[in-house]
Amino acid sequence: MPRSVFCQYEQRETEGLDFVPYPGELGQRIFANIGKQAWAAWLAHQTMLINENRLSPRDPKHRAFLEEELVKYLFSGGAEKPAGYVAPEAH
Repeated sequence: MPRSVFCQYEQRETEGLDFVPYPGELGQRIFANIGKQAWAAWLAHQTMLINENRLSPRDPKHRAFLEEELVKYLFSGGAEKPAGYVAPEAH
């Protein structure tokens, strides 16, 4: 039976993550308060941020930016798409 959490992103009871997806205290917060669908949505958003802003996960400044965006996206609802972002057309 999957574990259930009240997802702060979706504001509803949903299936929880199977493992802590991020290191440290933030990872524990995500594990306790974010569901699988919300985490998948963040991963898609993070990929878009990396591609549109040409970020390198190896650069400490870029990692710090992505962590800030992660917190905004999952817990504050304040994450925005990069300036000039155009969503790809659905085929």
